[in-house]
Amino acid sequence: MKTKILIVEDQFIEANNLKMILTNAGYEVCGIAPSVEEAMGLIELEKPDMVLLDIHLRGPKTGIDLARTLMNRNIAFVYLSANSNKQTLDAAKITNPYGFLVKPFRERDVLVMLEVALYRYHAEQKSIQHLKKPVLPSGTEQTGFKDMIGQSRAFMAVMDQVKVVARSETSVLILGESGTGKELVAKATHQLSDRRNKPFVVLNCAALPAELIESELFGHERGSFTGAYDKRVGKFELANGGTVFLDEIGELPLDLQSKFLRVLQEREVESIGGKRKSVDVRVIAATNRDLEREMANGRFRMDLYYRLNVFPVLLPPLRERQEDIALLANYFVDVFARRMNKNVKGIAAPALKSMLAYAWPGNIRELENIMERSVLLANAPMITHVSLPTDNNKDSQAAPGDQRIKTITENERDHILAALEKCGWKLYGTDGAAKMLDINPSTLLSRMKKLGITKKVATKDF
Repeated sequence: MKTKILIVEDQFIEANNLKMILTNAGYEVCGIAPSVEEAMGLIELEKPDMVLLDIHLRGPKTGIDLARTLMNRNIAFVYLSANSNKQTLDAAKITNPYGFLVKPFRERDVLVMLEVALYRYHAEQKSIQHLKKPVLPSGTEQTGFKDMIGQSRAFMAVMDQVKVVARSETSVLILGESGTGKELVAKATHQLSDRRNKPFVVLNCAALPAELIESELFGHERGSFTGAYDKRVGKFELANGGTVFLDEIGELPLDLQSKFLRVLQEREVESIGGKRKSVDVRVIAATNRDLEREMANGRFRMDLYYRLNVFPVLLPPLRERQEDIALLANYFVDVFARRMNKNVKGIAAPALKSMLAYAWPGNIRELENIMERSVLLANAPMITHVSLPTDNNKDSQAAPGDQRIKTITENERDHILAALEKCGWKLYGTDGAAKMLDINPSTLLSRMKKLGITKKVATKDF
């Protein structure tokens, strides 16, 4: 039985183009409505499975008004949007759509987004019993999920998204705070794709000076600039046939964003001093920045954002994955106990209770580092104390009810201070606080200023 789709769009040419794309792909388009009023009549008559919904329509009501009705009737919908302002987009997001399609439409983007939206909708209608089964690092059928641990609903929802998008060729944008596991998700997407036997090439855009990123990405010819003594092959060419993962894409300089856009649109790269070449790569990007804000401030190209944002995957912070904290902590205990050849079996209940009360501003990376230290210091099979920033660097075990729970901002300040103290207040270099926290030094300085942390001695050793 064909999936019935209603198009709510007041521009005839765009609506008709959408209809042709959907019909050719095997969907049944049960009508085109230019207004909310006409759409309501068709919904009552045709009972569509999915509605493609423009935000700005004829008449006094908008697509957002209709979306609220669709939510109440449990009908899936995807927004069709041009260059709407941030206020309109924020209002649209509140209605929890199953996706956004940005005009002008490309056939591939339309079909991928529709497949994803329908998958998400049908998954929500099924029993959530399968979400109780944890994804373990080994012994599972999904080998692409190696080292990804969790059983929370938020975590499993991400895994479902990865399984859907992995088998397509569309670009993926992974969003989330530092330390949430964005590179692991990128690796899983690659491993579950048809490109799994081809290269997986990683570049952290925040780890290199701006003047070196172009050469790293696109390569250069010998003699193309001062110091170019040899030819260099860029990341896109190295990944030919496979996947390029660009971490911290929000740090990519504006002048390189247009060259990157050409890779996405034309599948071509141009090395410094060289000619254009065709490449076959799948692009996965990640950022902890708010790209919509960066776009509004002129620091990120709108066309690049929309090309990347066909399939966004939002990773939840660890504080929103309470069910996974014990699972992850015990996994890391096992890893480090084996590595250090120590007889450490697990975490005692009081220590685990304090961990559950902590906000984990550094997310999984912070948890991993703290568990490594805890195993190193353990002198018994069970870890009875975990030193957290909320302990104010004291060696006392504090139960969650014994003190006021700090705000996320306070925890972030404590976390940065702890890193600075450990590094002797050195910000830069391989043993600096920025490296330890896995953030750009300029971002660290900005956070210190906002949090009122006074810089003591900050050497710039590399």
